[in-house]
Amino acid sequence: MPQPATTAPVDGHDLRSDAAWADFAWKQLAARDPQARFFYGVATTGVFCRPTCSSRRPLRSNVRFFRTAAEALAAGFRACKRCRPAGGSLLDKSRAATDRVRAHIEAHFDRRVRLEELGRVARLSPFTVQRLFKREMGVSPLEYQRALRASRLRGALKQGGTVTDAIYNAGFSSSSRAYEANQLGMTPQRFAQGGKGERIGHASARTPFGWVIVGATERGLCWLALAGTKAEAEKTLRAEFPLATLRRDPALARWIDAAIANVREGTDLVRNQESGERLDLRGTVFQLRVWNALRQIPRGQTRTYSQLARDMGDPNATRAVARACALNRVSVLVPCHRVVGADGSLTGYRWGVERKRRLLEAERS
Repeated sequence: MPQPATTAPVDGHDLRSDAAWADFAWKQLAARDPQARFFYGVATTGVFCRPTCSSRRPLRSNVRFFRTAAEALAAGFRACKRCRPAGGSLLDKSRAATDRVRAHIEAHFDRRVRLEELGRVARLSPFTVQRLFKREMGVSPLEYQRALRASRLRGALKQGGTVTDAIYNAGFSSSSRAYEANQLGMTPQRFAQGGKGERIGHASARTPFGWVIVGATERGLCWLALAGTKAEAEKTLRAEFPLATLRRDPALARWIDAAIANVREGTDLVRNQESGERLDLRGTVFQLRVWNALRQIPRGQTRTYSQLARDMGDPNATRAVARACALNRVSVLVPCHRVVGADGSLTGYRWGVERKRRLLEAERS
């Protein structure tokens, strides 16, 4: 919570406490006071604005106040395109700092790069580096390091050779480190054997959007598909993991309930830290970035592929973004249905354009 520039009363308001400052800021926001000197973010949209912005006034319970635009950016909010609270130069600086951090991580992928070191590279505090990097890249610096190593390990395993050589060539200091930190969704040996021996539990159920099947490893949910019949749904899981051992697990139906709740109410089981539920997303560093960016799109809203690429700071990657959306293995919870064509049309959807339409209509209603 930002503090006022002075603790003296302002217009009869004592601003020495956070609560008093927030109350005073809210009154200025409600009045669209041109003298207000703060920024506000709206939790439901992920956007921050100036107090004088002409956008619809949000609910008080959804508002967070910030002293500077940099604080709002570091907290994960995007700048409003209507009132442009950040200004181009600030956004450019944050992306330049992120680029320096990313380049440093990639140049030292063979060792653990800590936040303090990244703070010195970016000339920012470790906390700010963490927040800005996650806002720009969709993952934390540590998650990016792990995904980078996993991507290298995945490539090395596909080229043949021994698993031990692949582990060390990917930058892991020991085989135990690779087993602890890899993001293959299975052990390196099983990945090299096409997933043979991997155990995946699954459950299916009929929903308003057709049959839904979910699959999960010990690491978390790795598959959520929609189909016309139960047989078709189960066929998709077998096609995606042909060498894995599949077993029915009725307890996993909770993920189907979570998916429907996500559409109807915006509830996100994975974001609930107390639930302990996780997604087991398997892909390249870029794909993981796209899938994380998809999860930042507010329910009922859409983005074009080019908008999503720009939001990720990579405006030339529109086709790569579209490809990553097409390869998404966890539909609904990783909402690739919220991405549309440049003209707003409902372009191809892995699970059917009509289902895409129904999902969006359900979210908007």
